[in-house]
Amino acid sequence: MIYGKFRKTFDSENDTFRLEFLLVPVIGLSFLENYSFTPLEILWTFSIYLESVAILPQLFMISKTGEAETITTHYLFFLGLYRALYLANWIRRYQTENFYDQIAVVSGVVQTIFYCDFFYLYVTKVLKGKEIKSSSANLRVFRDRLHLNKDIKETISTFSLAANTLTGSNVKTRNA
Repeated sequence: MIYGKFRKTFDSENDTFRLEFLLVPVIGLSFLENYSFTPLEILWTFSIYLESVAILPQLFMISKTGEAETITTHYLFFLGLYRALYLANWIRRYQTENFYDQIAVVSGVVQTIFYCDFFYLYVTKVLKGKEIKSSSANLRVFRDRLHLNKDIKETISTFSLAANTLTGSNVKTRNA
């Protein structure tokens, strides 16, 4: 659709995010870290991992242009809030049901971390009626943090290690 009906909305000059930096690690990780090595399980794991990084092209575009429409910023904020509420749901489920799905929780934490800088910009700029502009010092910090090509794998493995320390022998997982 982007090359057909919505061709005029496509900004080829600024939309330079290289999707292979997301897809290759996500595909590899879905084969390496899953609950069972079956096609359906690998596809499910792939979808969870992909969801955790799918917002990066949009955040990259905002950081590169330094601007975003108000509706886009509101949408991204509430999408990130939705993910943060998922974290609260997982904590509650762990407390009440003793249930823990390591893949979903780690991916959700990674995704929420990607939103944190955007949350800061949203609260300090958009809610005060200001536009996001590239001259902002906050945006430069945001842009620097979005260059995660090397850091994605490192972040995922760090959270995976942290999640492994949280799981005990009496904790139910998705397949238990």
